[in-house]
Amino acid sequence: MMNKTYTIHHRIYFFIFVLLFSLNYAQTGVSVSPPRLYFESTAGNSNTQTITITNVSTKNTLDLAVSLGDWEYSEKGENLMYAASTLKNSCAGWISVKKEDNYFSLAPGERKDIDVTITVPTKPTDTLAAHTAVLFVSQMNPVDDVDNKGAKIKVSIRSGIKVFHKIPSAKTKKIEIQNLIFDKTKKQLNLFFENQGNIWTDGKVYADFVNIEDGKKFSIDPIIFYTLPGNKREMGISLPADLPKGKYTASVMIDYGDNNLELGELNFTYD
Repeated sequence: MMNKTYTIHHRIYFFIFVLLFSLNYAQTGVSVSPPRLYFESTAGNSNTQTITITNVSTKNTLDLAVSLGDWEYSEKGENLMYAASTLKNSCAGWISVKKEDNYFSLAPGERKDIDVTITVPTKPTDTLAAHTAVLFVSQMNPVDDVDNKGAKIKVSIRSGIKVFHKIPSAKTKKIEIQNLIFDKTKKQLNLFFENQGNIWTDGKVYADFVNIEDGKKFSIDPIIFYTLPGNKREMGISLPADLPKGKYTASVMIDYGDNNLELGELNFTYD
C-alpha cells in the first residue's frame, strides 16, 4: 500500500534481542539465543518458548540469575531500561520461568535451555494490542580480568532479551512522516515520523538528493529503524560526503515491509 506523499518546501537551510551491558573480554562472556522472542495469544492463554544460555568463557564458571524489566525506545531510537511493570505496555508480570532456572551456574563452555512462559491475564488491565518486556541474564560472581591498558578489573556480564507479545488481531502497521527539515548547521536532514499502528514496526529509510540545476542524483545507505506503537521518532540523515553545493530536492522513503511506503520531499539550498 502506498501512503500519501508528504511534501515540504523550505528556502534555505536529526531480548527477544541481545543487549550487553559490559565490555567484551576474552575470558568472560555469556551468549543468549535467540536474540528476541515474539509471542501471540489471547487473554487467559499461555505460550512457551525456549532460550539457550551459553557460558562462552574458557576458564570461569558463571553464577547467573534471571530477572525481568521494561524497556522502550527514545525519540532517537535508543534503548531505555526501566524496572519491571513500570511502563503501561509492560508484560513483565505475565512472564515466568521455572523456579530452578531463576538462579544457576554454568561451567566454561556449558549451556542451558530455559523455558520462558507468557500467560496473558484473563482480564487484562489495559486494551493495548501489543506489550513488551525484557528478560535479563546477569552474572552474580564478578571475575578478575584486565582492561585494554593492562589494569586489573572485575568483570560482570549482563545480557538482555527483548520480549514482544501481541494479540492475534493486532496487524495494523502505519508509519506517517510528521516533518522534514534541513539543518544547515549540522548539514543533515531531520526526519520526524510516528508509528500510528497497533504493532511494532521496523524498516529502512532511504534518501536521494537530486541537484535541481543539473539533475545529478546522490544517495545514502539505508538507515534501519525500530519502533513500537505510539513511538515518535526523530532521525538525523547526514548529507552525502561528496554532495556539491547547490539547490536540491531531497526525496525520503520509509519502507516498512509488506509494500508499505511513506514518502516525503524537501527543497533546500546547500551552500
